[in-house]
Amino acid sequence: MLNYKFLTELETFRKILSQYWGYTGFRSLQEEIIRSVMQDKDTLALMPTGGGKSITFQVPALARDGICLVITPLISLMQDQVENLKSRNIRAVAIHSGLSKFELDIALDNCIYGDYKFLYLSPERLSTDLFLKRLESMKVNLIAVDEAHCISQWGYDFRPSYLQIANIREYLPGIPVLALTATATPTVADDIQEKLHFREKNTIRQTFERKNLIYLVRKTEDKTTYLLRILNKQKGCGIIYARNRQKTREIAEFLTKQGISSQFYHAGLDQKERKLRQEEWTRGKVRIMVATNAFGMGIDKPDVRVVIHMDLPDSPEAYFQEAGRAGRDGKKAYAVLLYQPADKLSIEKSHLVRFPDIDVIRRVYQALGNFFEVVPGSGKNQVFDFDLMDFCSKFSFHSLVAFHALKHLERAGYLELTEDINLPARVHFRVDRDELYKFQIVNEGYDGVIKLLLRVYSGMFSDFVRIDEYNLAAKAKAPVQTIVTVLSTLNNMGILYYIKPKKTPQIIFTAERLTDKSLLFPKKEYDEQEALTRTRMDTMIHYATEDHRCRSQMLLMYFGEKDPFRCGQCDVCMESEDKPLNRYDHDLIAGQIREIIQSGPHTVQELNVKVMADPDKVARVLDDMFEQKWIGWSDGFLQWIGEKE
Repeated sequence: MLNYKFLTELETFRKILSQYWGYTGFRSLQEEIIRSVMQDKDTLALMPTGGGKSITFQVPALARDGICLVITPLISLMQDQVENLKSRNIRAVAIHSGLSKFELDIALDNCIYGDYKFLYLSPERLSTDLFLKRLESMKVNLIAVDEAHCISQWGYDFRPSYLQIANIREYLPGIPVLALTATATPTVADDIQEKLHFREKNTIRQTFERKNLIYLVRKTEDKTTYLLRILNKQKGCGIIYARNRQKTREIAEFLTKQGISSQFYHAGLDQKERKLRQEEWTRGKVRIMVATNAFGMGIDKPDVRVVIHMDLPDSPEAYFQEAGRAGRDGKKAYAVLLYQPADKLSIEKSHLVRFPDIDVIRRVYQALGNFFEVVPGSGKNQVFDFDLMDFCSKFSFHSLVAFHALKHLERAGYLELTEDINLPARVHFRVDRDELYKFQIVNEGYDGVIKLLLRVYSGMFSDFVRIDEYNLAAKAKAPVQTIVTVLSTLNNMGILYYIKPKKTPQIIFTAERLTDKSLLFPKKEYDEQEALTRTRMDTMIHYATEDHRCRSQMLLMYFGEKDPFRCGQCDVCMESEDKPLNRYDHDLIAGQIREIIQSGPHTVQELNVKVMADPDKVARVLDDMFEQKWIGWSDGFLQWIGEKE
């Protein structure tokens, strides 16, 4: 029997999708996630990079009265999504630590009275008195938690501020939570639902298998030459990931000299320059982007044909997310990891830097308090612009050691270290239109700039609006400093608020500053985190050095997919096709596997040690036994199921 109510709702969802995004239908799983949310079910959605996660909360939020809270840790991505929604005539606003108190006041008032549909906010804002007081007056229809793996201590990017999300559910009884992530192991998926206080477990998972994406590991001592060979052979646009900023520049310059259009990208570039380079690459003016991991979040370019890693990523999660930016159009694409033995030593050395001695972390914390002149017992919720290099110079810390010490202090819940906040200039009129008109008549010297502002931008009487002083200067045919001076004077005269652009990371003290004796830093938890990070590192080393297991299988098994098939197209699969396996050897190996696994659960690595055969042949027999349902997976271990009758 047809469910007419669901068909009516589905038609509504499709109309919203068509009206605002121009699509005629949903991608795989989007419909199922939206239906779950509309039934007021807490939902964990596991979708790979490029799967269209934002649609799953934006469409149901638009289908209901009220506003959707979107919690995300990335301020730059938050700003981009808000601007994207505004361009579609959808009212949205973002609040984060980079805004002034007055800006926060206006933004939150607009969420209550201004018919806004989306409030994007960083997790550290959730526990502030200002937000909690206004939350009581908001009509919230959905809580969307992006990058939900950040709530799990077992996840690869744990952020203590995410633990505040569950607290706001007390203010919003009955409002469903939609948690979204592209990378979560089964343990992390369970932890997400527990930490977010799901009323009942509800995971909607899209397979992480990418049949159009070919994973390759190429072992070479001359990576640059091999890189050139790949790009000459594989046409189309691509991304090359390198570990440090200097390397991105060197590779881009090398490729340019070889006649390959390329550009480099990293967090140290000016915001305008980064935006320009990304736009040129997105539009096809630049073929290859050479970048650190600062590049990629929020990009929506479907025709990337190749993603190449020049260095080992820190974790399978990072690798899977970055490699997954290739082939989003469903056509054949390649994810290539270039590897040499020295990479193992390099990543292990990097791991040691990431975990400095606890005494060093304590010294960094106390130095930070002195740097900002925060006395013990004070400082909670205070926000400070932070220059890492200035801090390190003043207290003689190595920059990488200090950075990772701050990240550990963040994990412990003592502070938050934000990314670089790139905030453009903002303007908001403090007077109404009638008062402004009277002011213009009396003060003709300011009339031209005010008229220009009103002509170029809208909404400045009700909200802060981003402006570009250089654009205004070009239109006025005047020096930029003239525009800045006029706006500053109008600010001082009380006609408008003018907030100058700012680019800086920030430190937020999430707890009052403690004395050294009061600073708790349990060694057991620290050692557990080090072990987890080392396990991820070892998994990436294993991925790069293993020559007998299908690349796709290794990644899928890591993310908890059971009985994944060999892809048949990675470098391991292509090589193993040339190695014959006769029936006698097959049955002999199968017998050994059966005997070993029937004695108890084993990992693949443990099995390879015990089975007296070539690991490649063992892998092929395991594939057959999986297909016949003789063996299966349980929490990362092989278990005996039994032969088919």
